[in-house]
Amino acid sequence: MPPVPAASVSARGWGWRHAGRRAWAIRDLDLTIEPGERVLLLGPSGSGKSTLLHALAGVLVDADSGEEEGELSIAGRAGLVLQDPESQAVMARVGDDVAFGCENLGVPRDEIWRRVPAALEAVGLGVALSHPTAELSGGQKQRLALAGALAMRPGLLLLDEPTANLDPAGVVEVRDAVARALQSTGATAVIVEHRVEVWLGVATRMIVLGVDGRLLADGAPDDVLAREGAALAAAGVWVPGHEPAPRLDPPPRPGPTLLTAEDLAVARVPDRIVRSGLDLALAEGEVLAITGPNGSGKSTLALTLGGLLPPTAGRVLASPELAGGAGPEPIRWRSRDLLPRLGSVFQAPEHQFLATTVRDELAVGPRALRGAGTLPDAAVAAIVDPLLDRLGLAALADAHPFTLSGGQKRRLSVGTALATAPRVLLLDEPTFGQDSLTWAALVELLDAERRNGRGVLAVTHDERFLEALSARRFAL
Repeated sequence: MPPVPAASVSARGWGWRHAGRRAWAIRDLDLTIEPGERVLLLGPSGSGKSTLLHALAGVLVDADSGEEEGELSIAGRAGLVLQDPESQAVMARVGDDVAFGCENLGVPRDEIWRRVPAALEAVGLGVALSHPTAELSGGQKQRLALAGALAMRPGLLLLDEPTANLDPAGVVEVRDAVARALQSTGATAVIVEHRVEVWLGVATRMIVLGVDGRLLADGAPDDVLAREGAALAAAGVWVPGHEPAPRLDPPPRPGPTLLTAEDLAVARVPDRIVRSGLDLALAEGEVLAITGPNGSGKSTLALTLGGLLPPTAGRVLASPELAGGAGPEPIRWRSRDLLPRLGSVFQAPEHQFLATTVRDELAVGPRALRGAGTLPDAAVAAIVDPLLDRLGLAALADAHPFTLSGGQKRRLSVGTALATAPRVLLLDEPTFGQDSLTWAALVELLDAERRNGRGVLAVTHDERFLEALSARRFAL
């Protein structure tokens, strides 16, 4: 890629408070980012990293969405890859989606269609330009969003968890694609990522925000880690050599089988089978991990097992103990039958939020299970309040779910499944967006759930998660 005018950033006493929040997401931020710097932006979950990226991209411009103080200026053009790639796919076909940003910038047509295949090749998304974006997996959509940003050749590349839902090979591929793009263009970059070790060879500077949104550390990556490593780890930053150690006992012996799949074929779009001939079983008290590369059908399999997509062939069967009179096939169950039996957590948390506060979101399932208006406030509080504490969301009980950070949204989505006490939990990427402290808390929470007799099925690329819970693997 040819060189671009590298952007610079200046912040003086800058801060932002989301509408309806008492606490500031970021406050008193003073920093300068020089043209061509590659900044790794770190911090605990909820420390304001995504808020800063959105501000640098110029999307925090609506006064109704929050309050701003101080000054923040960007000299140059910014390209943003959001934490949720689903929200960034705007066109029906892959090629058109990558071209969209270039078209809005007025890039000549011939140049656009030189850039589009080059950007797709750079991020390793090997699909046809006419491939429907709706049929991409979450990890593939992440690559698509990155390709769209690279095609615009911005002077400031802003990446929010760019490898969060990628398989291990994809993580390396995308990191290397970003490194090559920055090397050839000279663009400035700010990268938010929890996988510190992945980006150490790319970043030239490390900026760390504290849980209060204030600057905690700033400097060359090796210097910051050597000087502040232990303190940063204690604050929840993933620091190499300071990995979290959840407090877990040896795993329990699995109990009776709860859910089985027999010669199962699955498809997210009717008549377009992504996997077939699948046989698996999930037992009480075990953690079963669905692993495999992006696009291999992991999320589609989880949705089918959860009774949310019909099998294309074969069957998903619940044991009599799990079914409890509802019938053996979850796809035939009503939503109220699903709630106490199969609790699903989607890959994109936003897809299952229904209420306007975190507290009410956690109450949706229990109220629906017992009938609208029939659950007293005290009974709701007895379910919701302990979950708020266990998930580290008590201080955000009155916040709107869509104003949470990515990691907080993930924990809330896990909480909505736990709120109805289902016998089986089906979790798609349950640990993405977590700092080391919230990651360990989630691992301990799910370990407690399996010890209470629940079956846990997790779609994940998180090797630490699998090892900590001694998960049995089902590889696609």
